[in-house]
Amino acid sequence: MYPLLTINLGHLRENVRTMKRLCGEHGIRITGITKCFTGDPEIARIYLEEGLEILGDSRGDNLERLSGLEAEKWLIRPPMLSEIERLVRFADVSLNSEIAVIRAISEEAVRQGRKHKVVLMADLGDIREGYIDYEELKRTAVEAEKLPNVEVGGVGVNLTCFSFIQHDTEKLLKLTSIADDVSEAIGRKVEYVSGGNSAALDLMLRGGIPAGVNNLRLGESLLFGKERARYQYLPGTHKDVFMLQCEIVELKEKPSLPWGTVGVDSYGRRPEFTDRGPKRLKAVCALGKQDFDPETTVPADPKMILLGASSDHLMLDLTDADGEFHVGDPITLQLGYFSTMRAFTSDFVKKVYIDS
Repeated sequence: MYPLLTINLGHLRENVRTMKRLCGEHGIRITGITKCFTGDPEIARIYLEEGLEILGDSRGDNLERLSGLEAEKWLIRPPMLSEIERLVRFADVSLNSEIAVIRAISEEAVRQGRKHKVVLMADLGDIREGYIDYEELKRTAVEAEKLPNVEVGGVGVNLTCFSFIQHDTEKLLKLTSIADDVSEAIGRKVEYVSGGNSAALDLMLRGGIPAGVNNLRLGESLLFGKERARYQYLPGTHKDVFMLQCEIVELKEKPSLPWGTVGVDSYGRRPEFTDRGPKRLKAVCALGKQDFDPETTVPADPKMILLGASSDHLMLDLTDADGEFHVGDPITLQLGYFSTMRAFTSDFVKKVYIDS
């Protein structure tokens, strides 16, 4: 039965409703990102029922899982040449930064008799994907617009995911300027000016996103009610959509400090331990890093201490926690973004949906 992931669809619904209202007040449409939950249609359907019209994912397999849902679907990373056939089949839009890939999309779209939009990415400092030569971006737009079965859907930017460069008004004004240049070059106004991800929400709520930006690609804020610039939970949202239960397999009093010579972990880092005394009630649970991410997880009981995990063991200090504990008891954990992603990726974690 364990580990068991519970997905609260009712709380998710309220999160989506809140985010749609907040973004709508600033003239911004949401692309609801589905990669955290591997494109699970049961969850993505909540996005659509609450008024979102666009779904986005970084994996073709996830987009295929979403193929039964009526929505515009985006591939939110530059496509691989090796996946162009599936891209055109399962995605309506893709984020692009290479003209060779766009040419291949055109050829495949002609072959399949389908249309495909490309959003051209500008690198505004995060040094991940995108053009840093904005004249090259404009030339790409002109060529792409002439290709059969391809349409320039807009321009976009990604920030805070690699170098953690923050969104600011100046950068997004530059993006709108690029969009204006592209629109002039192709002879029509582009549909999308996609200003980034959940890290842009703090700037939006402070009135700092310029009017020309009309799209954000949101995942973490929809799922957890969290903006990523200051890592704050937004009013009217729930952070407990994803809860994971695991089972205690060992319960013993042990010292808080290990004994012997301390080596390094699998990443070459030397672990550090806090001295809480010689006798602490320690639980080992049948859950490991293969199934969740301990760094983005907290126990539902704040008096429990998550000590760490190996690939298939989770260690907890239950000394100060409420209640009595026995081998076989479940422990409940509240998951964050990366922990949820890992739990959905693991075949060993069972999933159950509730609609409270």
